[in-house]
Amino acid sequence: MTDSPAPLADPHLVYDPVAGSGPKDVVILGSTGSVGTQAIDLVLRHPDRFRVTGLSANGGRVALLAEQAHRLRVRTVAVAREDVVSELREALAAQYGAGEPLPEILAGPEAATHLAASDCHTVLNGITGSIGLAPTLTALEAGRTLALANKESLIVGGPLVKALAKPGQIIPVDSEHAALFQALAAGTRADVRKLVVTASGGPFRGRTKEQLANVTVEEALAHPTWAMGPVITINSATLVNKGLEVIEAHLLYDIPFDRIEVVVHPQSYVHSMVEFTDGSTIAQATPPDMRGPIAVGLGWPERIPDAAPAFDWRTASTWEFFPLDNDAFPSVNLARHVGELAGTAPAVFNAANEECVEAFRGGALPFNGIMETVTRVVEEHGTPRTGTSLTVSDVLEAETWARARARELTAQTATATAEARA
Repeated sequence: MTDSPAPLADPHLVYDPVAGSGPKDVVILGSTGSVGTQAIDLVLRHPDRFRVTGLSANGGRVALLAEQAHRLRVRTVAVAREDVVSELREALAAQYGAGEPLPEILAGPEAATHLAASDCHTVLNGITGSIGLAPTLTALEAGRTLALANKESLIVGGPLVKALAKPGQIIPVDSEHAALFQALAAGTRADVRKLVVTASGGPFRGRTKEQLANVTVEEALAHPTWAMGPVITINSATLVNKGLEVIEAHLLYDIPFDRIEVVVHPQSYVHSMVEFTDGSTIAQATPPDMRGPIAVGLGWPERIPDAAPAFDWRTASTWEFFPLDNDAFPSVNLARHVGELAGTAPAVFNAANEECVEAFRGGALPFNGIMETVTRVVEEHGTPRTGTSLTVSDVLEAETWARARARELTAQTATATAEARA
């Protein structure tokens, strides 16, 4: 194997921005979402290990955000929506006793980014979508350990993230990448032959492309294993999420795309595997529960006792593995393609997909139309902006174009469908 740049995530390296004893100070971005709420559950069960100093949320669940702030006694609360500040202040006042000082409130689109630079040991980025890029870059630049659940920030800003991150500074929180992270600890980098990323197959596992033509939004949201937000759940139905994870694995571990494989594993017990050059395969397995990966992200190199449930090996179970049907689910191969193009291409892929998912949810696109439209947008984007000159502005410009073009193509599809039915 030839030498290549050091990986972003390496279990053999520990980055410790604030050495010392006592609980780690943690900032949680996206605290009212799935990852954030489970992280808070973990923190509350281990107050000797973690202390949350700041929370951020979009602003759609103000009462929950205020309750979290009070239970954790945080210094700062950040909310993206400025129109809910008064409601948040009232909710905080209702939680805190008379005379108790309320936490500082940051508000606006940059609030989470400002919070990511605050004084702490670890920033857990659990924001959904590419809006997580700015907080990711800020946390890295501020020298914080970054527990990264926001895969999109790495996807769209890969070169920017790689330019800032120090060895060991990023610890992945996605279940698949946390699994790879742990399995990679079993050998040296030169020993790795292949990364194997597992996929549940989503609600449509086993269906052909033709059988997917008329599936409904309700069917796409009925994930058989995980409880997630609507965008991530539909990405699991199209397997776009697995395509994004292939790109992320390439960026995190610096393994070429032709040595990253996807395999369907319906039970979601094995979260990913590493195949080594001697023929050994190391698999990381737990019952489906995000608190395990979160505990790795917050606690590494230490293990957090009882972070998540373990298997009962006295109970019989069957674990299955199937090859991926790339005809029914072309998203993974398209993701490999944009990942190899690099530069702004992954940002275009991700932004176009987010727009098409919303169009599908709104009835403007059929299920198969999601990837058909994303493919057209990627093709029209052409040669991406790449190289060391890539900037955040380049990424945002590419995303803006991709969203606009995806909306145009979606409107054309909706018009053609309506005319065909008339």
